[in-house]
Amino acid sequence: MWRGDTTFVLENLILKDFRIRYRNMSLGVFWSLLNPLVMMVVLTFVFTLIFPSPSPDFPIFVLCGLIPVNFFGMAWSNGTSSITDNAGLIKRVPMPGEIVPVASVLSNCLHLLIQIGLLLALTLAWGKSVNPNWIWLPAVLVLFVGFVCGLALLFSGLHVYVRDTRYAVESANTMVFWLVPVMYSHAMVPRQFVGIYELNPVAAVVMAMRDILLDARAPRTVLMIKLAAATAVMLMAGHFVFSRLRKGFYRHL
Repeated sequence: MWRGDTTFVLENLILKDFRIRYRNMSLGVFWSLLNPLVMMVVLTFVFTLIFPSPSPDFPIFVLCGLIPVNFFGMAWSNGTSSITDNAGLIKRVPMPGEIVPVASVLSNCLHLLIQIGLLLALTLAWGKSVNPNWIWLPAVLVLFVGFVCGLALLFSGLHVYVRDTRYAVESANTMVFWLVPVMYSHAMVPRQFVGIYELNPVAAVVMAMRDILLDARAPRTVLMIKLAAATAVMLMAGHFVFSRLRKGFYRHL
């Protein structure tokens, strides 16, 4: 039975993952800002000069897509391998195994918060003003992080038994990049596929962020309901699968 300080272990795992990522790097955490900025500049060049975009706010438009998709890909991939990456710790310390994939996701949240700060600063610099609907951003992001935590729980348990799981996740992330409206508007999606797009929590987050920051309006109610439902289902499924699989972890780690 776990008797230790769960919060203490969680905090230290989050900070450990964050520090390891930028260890021995000259620019350190500034890479969290540079990566989306470089991608934004490249996509803005392509979709304003080569393939002109109808959006006058394309840099903000594309960042609203890039930031959630980048977070999703990194957090899901890292969360998937988190149990095997921390096998020594799990064997030595009697703690709830769920802490490890959740800590991996929350570590990526530190990068997400830095990038959201960049997005808000650029939104203001682009001439947009703070509007009351910005209050919706924390709700959208909390639901999004909860969904990814559920995914990490589910796939980290599977990865202990099937080590190809992370490669499957990375392939899925490539598909997600193109199936989420990052470089194009969801209005361009054929009508028969709109409902399917809105069932995708990553696409729902992108659309909600554009509603809030570009259109200065609250996210559509149906979008938030679908996002909340997907998050609840994934958290329950992730916890259920992880709880069943963790019984055999020691034999496979």
